[in-house]
Amino acid sequence: MSDLLERLRGRGWRMTAQRRVVAEVLDGEHVHLTADEVLARATARLPEISRATVYNTLGELVTLGEVIEVSTGRAKRYDPNAHHPHQHLVCSGCGAIRDVHPAGDPLAELPPSERFGFTVSEAEVTYRGLCPDCVARG
Repeated sequence: MSDLLERLRGRGWRMTAQRRVVAEVLDGEHVHLTADEVLARATARLPEISRATVYNTLGELVTLGEVIEVSTGRAKRYDPNAHHPHQHLVCSGCGAIRDVHPAGDPLAELPPSERFGFTVSEAEVTYRGLCPDCVARG
């Protein structure tokens, strides 16, 4: 389960009603919503929230490092699981996305000869394939 709300409170982040709703919408396990999905869910909880407020709040959460912006080749998605190392598994058919925790360190898998003098601090790996529903649809 994501601990986004606890992390934001711990940082002393000003928790307006609008910000709280966006954080509540994002808080959860395997949540990878698009900005429009966040907007729709936030509007259902707080009808007066604006598109600009949702988008600005998402941008601020990414800047703070409390939410990860995940590019899937389609619309960007927002992942509150920012403080637990993981990778992503993305369906090439429907765009479903899941957090995965493969064994091994992706940084260690890059040989020194392929680092071109870089001091590598992180690696982002995205696994792509078809989810069971897309495979069944054939």
